[in-house]
Amino acid sequence: MLTSASPSVAATDRVLQVLAVLAQHGRAMSAAELMQKTGLARSTLYRQLARLKDWGFVSEIEASYAPGPLSLQLALGFDLASNVMRVARPEMEALSRQSHESVGLIVAVNDRAVCLDMVESQHSLRCSFEKGRSVPLRAGASAKCVLAHLPEVQRRAVLDVFHAPGGADWQAADAELAAIRQAGCVTSAGEVDAGVWGVSAPVFAAPRHAVGAITLMAPISRVQDQEHALTQMTIVAAARISRLLSPP
Repeated sequence: MLTSASPSVAATDRVLQVLAVLAQHGRAMSAAELMQKTGLARSTLYRQLARLKDWGFVSEIEASYAPGPLSLQLALGFDLASNVMRVARPEMEALSRQSHESVGLIVAVNDRAVCLDMVESQHSLRCSFEKGRSVPLRAGASAKCVLAHLPEVQRRAVLDVFHAPGGADWQAADAELAAIRQAGCVTSAGEVDAGVWGVSAPVFAAPRHAVGAITLMAPISRVQDQEHALTQMTIVAAARISRLLSPP
């Protein structure tokens, strides 16, 4: 995410920057935390917070700030209007029933992987990437899958965030993403959360136009000897969603 230290952040974008940080953080934040995350001066930050509070996008409770009631209305509208979520949900539920594991719909937003929707496993011991949660586009099956299938300009820009441009780590990460595109899926074990295995496959709305990824996640202890079967289930589910999203 861009900060005010970057000349790329226009004054008119600062209010959106504050809102984005609050949305991604997952809990109420103090002014000091917001200043650290956004890089904004205190006076600038308070001006943006005042505007957001006036419109109902932010609530203030005991000097801490969180997304306000209008944010919930936006979320409801997004759920109702999102064609990708509408199409993907039945296939996600079918995959969860077949595998007995949790299934998420993941998209890229700036340099983060965001969970749009989640179908929970019925096991008492289960893995979950709760709806609305985000992680950096760096580690884990979900993040690597959506990053691998971004357009080249966006993909390179994200790599520049996490690695020295053109350096050895950058080149290695780029090569790994190329291999993921070639394979059509990616698995990971314990890269984001300890003890969690995941497999992610891209979802396309048109040829070469990925709109996200389907990720199946499970405790590593329950996946032994089932990796191939779970991977194939996920690839098939992603392909079905892609066919439904693609124009005839």
